[in-house]
Amino acid sequence: MIILLVFLILALDISYTQAFPETGNKIKSRTFLSTEFVLGPGSVASKTYYDIDFPRGHIALKSFNAEVVDQAGNSVPLYETYFHHWLVGKYHEHRPSGRNFSRNNGLCQGQILGQYFGLGSETRKTATHIPDPFGIETGNPAEIPEGYQEKWFLAVHAIDTRGVEDRLGCTECWCDLYNVTIDEDGNPIRPEYKGDTVQSQTGFSGGRRSFYLRYMVKWVDWDSSIIPVKVFVLDVTDTGKRLHGSTGISPENGCQIEYEVESCTATDPASQACIDIKRNSLTMPTGGYVIYAVAHQHAGGIGSTLYGQDGRVICTSIPIYGKGNEAGNEDGYIVGMSTCYPEPGSVKIIAGENLTLESNYNSTNKHIGVMGLFYIYIAEQTPNVTLTHAPVQIHENMKLTAYGWSVVAFIGLAVTTAIAVYSWLKKRREGGYKPVPK
Repeated sequence: MIILLVFLILALDISYTQAFPETGNKIKSRTFLSTEFVLGPGSVASKTYYDIDFPRGHIALKSFNAEVVDQAGNSVPLYETYFHHWLVGKYHEHRPSGRNFSRNNGLCQGQILGQYFGLGSETRKTATHIPDPFGIETGNPAEIPEGYQEKWFLAVHAIDTRGVEDRLGCTECWCDLYNVTIDEDGNPIRPEYKGDTVQSQTGFSGGRRSFYLRYMVKWVDWDSSIIPVKVFVLDVTDTGKRLHGSTGISPENGCQIEYEVESCTATDPASQACIDIKRNSLTMPTGGYVIYAVAHQHAGGIGSTLYGQDGRVICTSIPIYGKGNEAGNEDGYIVGMSTCYPEPGSVKIIAGENLTLESNYNSTNKHIGVMGLFYIYIAEQTPNVTLTHAPVQIHENMKLTAYGWSVVAFIGLAVTTAIAVYSWLKKRREGGYKPVPK
């Protein structure tokens, strides 16, 4: 079969092109460091930095990638400092009156999940690039109130798990592993609540270390050929209710952000599937074409899918678990999420369409504070896409010599070997979930 395929490739002259308008802009990139944050064994950093270093002017953002590094600029592995999440958002500032936050296009209440970019432990192996000719428009003078400046903020949540007794418990912020009874805002922790971002109990003695978020931003200068995308962050815990205009989080109001996964042995001792499936129906206020999509899950996640109202799959995003010790491949941790880049114009969402978001977790063990988010970037229009095929001519007297057939056979063998090696490497790299080592 492969030899026949190679033969056809050699015999047929077929070309495929996509016609996209040229922006005339070259992609620019720059790498920045956040403000320093310091952690000791078992401690937590939950910081928000305002007016961060960021490209200025009327531009189109193309990607945002980030990771935690130490003072020497070395990548820090997740089993030493767990990167729970980072978020990047926009606001307009007029001193001394304060800040007006400019959130994404939805769907949550107030400023909840209003970021434009945001990932967690999967940050090193998750693509964030927005393909041409699309981009996130920012710095448009017409959208900045008079007397205000557009600025960006960065939120970082990291946990130092060196020497802790229960690494997974600390990354999920189980309160019985922590030595406090109040939350980070000084309020009493509810008796039924199991986690928070506070000081961890640990007998390990280790020094405090300085860390930074190193982030690279790519962008192009704005021009009329760029097609803007709208950013939506969907949450599987969204109740769909917006009570009395409230913008905060309460048990019945809007996006809850996190939820719990009960152990299958506790809910159904006879169950062998041990998969927790959480679904939610969400209504899109506007429509357009999906340009990019990716899910966000925590340890134990085994994939998430977004469905259209008619049951079609808009995107399935699967976690990649690490298999080694080096940063970016930490054993048992989610180190990446697969992304969706549909052919422009091929996946359309209609305004008012009811989407179904499904988030799946392995429930062999109980998990708290897990997430089931889905980022989708939507464009209201797409460029003209054309397929052009050169004339196909197969001559009746086309023959291959013995030498030619030997070349084809050799190529076929090489392709077969390459496919086998690729499959083996893929299985090693993208193996299924197993618990975070203690």
